[in-house]
Amino acid sequence: MISLVSFPGGLQSSCESIPLQLSAASLKRAEKQCHPAILLCYVNFNTCDGKTRVLFQSVDKRFDVNMDGTVTLKRPLTLREAYEVFSVNAWDADGKKHTVSIRVEFVHHLNGHHKDTVMNISSPQIESPLDHPPLAFARSSAGLKRAKRGWVIPPFSAVENSRGPFPMKLVQIKSDFAKETQMVYSITGEGADQDPKGIFTVERLSGNLFVTQSLDREKKASYRLIVHAVARDLDNVKENPMEVLIFVMDQNDNKPVFTQNPFNGHVPEDAVKGKCMFMKVTATDADDSQQTNNGIINYKIVSQEPPLPKPNMFDINISTGTIRVQETGMDREQWPRYTLLIVATDMEGAGYSTTGTAVITITDSNDNPPQFEQTSIVVSVPENKVGYEVAKLTVTDGDEVGSPAWSTKYQIISGDKGGFFNVSTGPSQLEGIITTVKPLDFEKTKQYVLSVIVENDDPFISSFPTSTATVTVNVEDVKEPPKVKVISKP
Repeated sequence: MISLVSFPGGLQSSCESIPLQLSAASLKRAEKQCHPAILLCYVNFNTCDGKTRVLFQSVDKRFDVNMDGTVTLKRPLTLREAYEVFSVNAWDADGKKHTVSIRVEFVHHLNGHHKDTVMNISSPQIESPLDHPPLAFARSSAGLKRAKRGWVIPPFSAVENSRGPFPMKLVQIKSDFAKETQMVYSITGEGADQDPKGIFTVERLSGNLFVTQSLDREKKASYRLIVHAVARDLDNVKENPMEVLIFVMDQNDNKPVFTQNPFNGHVPEDAVKGKCMFMKVTATDADDSQQTNNGIINYKIVSQEPPLPKPNMFDINISTGTIRVQETGMDREQWPRYTLLIVATDMEGAGYSTTGTAVITITDSNDNPPQFEQTSIVVSVPENKVGYEVAKLTVTDGDEVGSPAWSTKYQIISGDKGGFFNVSTGPSQLEGIITTVKPLDFEKTKQYVLSVIVENDDPFISSFPTSTATVTVNVEDVKEPPKVKVISKP
């Protein structure tokens, strides 16, 4: 027997007798009418070891019990002067069923102006693993639906990984005809005479349905059986076949698994803090993530290498695994790569864990403008030469070699109004080569002063001063042969 003691906010049991804890909260209302989705109370079963893997079910279909134990109304309810009583079932990780009765009643205030709704919760009753009430062949009952092969009843559950002993009774099947004659029961379908065969059996005369071995939800999450009942001694007495759906209750028996390891990502060094989501890590879990949190995975970054310039340069979305930039200060020239150690934990961060890595390569941004090695040179160029190499201007650039932030382009911005010169990028990508495109004439112009700028193929990430070189071109006079005037004879 379980002993209950009062505590603020509800009731709790003594773990000395049974390792179970029940807590609840009450809701006071001045109105008799309760509306759908209203929170009535909170039912929480906790084992003494802190595990909370529990499946809740309200016996009264007017009420709904969520995974977190909150009890709500599914449809409008008018609370009577006396009281309303309904039961909540809970199956723990070992398959044991616990039932608690919840009594809803009105209590007058002393001033008599209105009444409060008070939730009284009884001591939980513990039954054998998944002790379901007998399944009766239906005649005409609310909530039952006709199927082609017979009647469909609400499904029930069997816990996976049970240690037995086997065969283990799940439920008893009963026919109304059994009051008049001996009935013989049989089953067909998945887990009976269809693969996987022999998992479920039924006692011919009692109708007791048994599971013969431990179930694995990850191999098969549900079974659909057809139950038959015929009179033992009367040929014309038999039930319509009844369909029974058995759900396998999940236990957290699988660790998360990363879909790859390592994960590789790239992010520019000038990425905007808090806005740049550049990669995603993903883990899977074979456990159930729809009805339980066993397969719901949370992600967390536990270390960053190197921890520079700050130890938390990145953060990860706890639910999606998306990684983004959290801090400024990335510099590819100093820290070209980061390695993150990431933990994926099921049960929303409270279950099994696995680790993986994310390798982040910092891609170059144009944060190092090219600089001329010489900003002023003087050269001499003979006149009348086209395609003559006037000068070769070399530059340096601190960005990643071969990247658009490193390769250069050049432009003459002044000193060449006549368009006599051209500047192009040399083979090394770090040199500008000036050539003549028109013949120079010493007699017309003896000197040109060219201003040349250098830029990268990628634009600068911020406003940098442009490096400029001055090239003074002195035109050399070339002795030209005398012009011969040819006079033609008449």
